[in-house]
Amino acid sequence: MTLPEAIARLRELNEDVPIPMRLPTADEVAAAEKELGVRFHPDYRRFLLEAGDVVYDATEPAQITDRDSHTSLFDIVDSARELEVPDDLLPISEDNGSYFCINRGGEVVYWDHNGTTDEKWPDLATWIAESEDAEDEDADDENTDEDDDEE
Repeated sequence: MTLPEAIARLRELNEDVPIPMRLPTADEVAAAEKELGVRFHPDYRRFLLEAGDVVYDATEPAQITDRDSHTSLFDIVDSARELEVPDDLLPISEDNGSYFCINRGGEVVYWDHNGTTDEKWPDLATWIAESEDAEDEDADDENTDEDDDEE
């Protein structure tokens, strides 16, 4: 799956929420890079600009338009640095004190609160596709459990 295909799929799956996020502007993305002292990988920059407002199930991507949100990239990065997530990893999603991060080469890695793991994806598009597949499998498992309860 390519990044444009992954972003299109996320847009299809975007959930209605009471107060929806908004997409950032290119100037806001540049300001976030400056404030955080990093240059976002081009794939992540594109993701922010085209799908940075998407809400889909439990894997919530960090966003830069609402600093008060639990998904604020600024807060997620601060928390990750306190837990000693290396500076060469940019957290893009927080998961119960663990983080999905993108490195300078565009690879997505999972950093567990106990340290680095072997879980990684070659690029953002693959991570998005596999995260979506995992969410679908979790939903199927829940439906199976409900079916078992009815018997």
